[in-house]
Amino acid sequence: MALRHSFEKSGNFLFKHRGQIPLILFAIAVPAIFLTDNDYFLKSKMAYWILLGGSILLTFFGQVIRSIAIAKSAKQTSGRNTWGHEAKALNQTGIYSTVRHPLYLGNFFIWIGIVCFVGNPWFALIVSLLFWLYYERIAFSEEVFLEREFGDEYIEWSLKTPAFIPSFKHYTKSEVRFSVKTLLRREYPGISAAIIGFLFVDFVRNWIYFGEPKWLVSHGVILFVALMISLVLRTLKHHTDVLREEDRS
Repeated sequence: MALRHSFEKSGNFLFKHRGQIPLILFAIAVPAIFLTDNDYFLKSKMAYWILLGGSILLTFFGQVIRSIAIAKSAKQTSGRNTWGHEAKALNQTGIYSTVRHPLYLGNFFIWIGIVCFVGNPWFALIVSLLFWLYYERIAFSEEVFLEREFGDEYIEWSLKTPAFIPSFKHYTKSEVRFSVKTLLRREYPGISAAIIGFLFVDFVRNWIYFGEPKWLVSHGVILFVALMISLVLRTLKHHTDVLREEDRS
């Protein structure tokens, strides 16, 4: 099999199973936390809060990138489907005029923020490399699909728009309005997963350090609020028309 076809096939497979990334990260985070000097972060409140604050900022930055891309995307340009790539129109303006894969870029910062909260620079480096390989394959398969779907229109856009490192040289303002409804409808699962990720790292770190499960009241409160918000938004999405919009995917 030619490399082009091999990359496309593996990219399509990874795209369909991209929802399993959080589970894989949770699994490999446990030994990383065990091998990290947890004593340093749990004895120094300043070190802990600096680590937590910096990690949350990275994750928040990633969520901002995703939010801009999703809330200003027109209908039939993207979706949360798992069966394969799908698009009836090509995003070329707004954030998509600065970078071809803003959602994947946002995902990287969201999850690298959680990874950094582990406090192990080697773990952060390894995960960054794995993310690069993972999303390189997915992006390749997506671009093959888009080139087939849109032909010269896609090629012209891709030649002037970088894949992952944004450039504002050819920035074009989007005429699509920012939709809070779209953001709430599509982003609550990812935000909840990120919150659970931070809680998981903190819980495992305390367990390893103290030698027994140590569930803090703050953990329970944050988890309860996150799950309740997700439940409310999920109910509104699937059982009402409150978040529905005719001009959005």
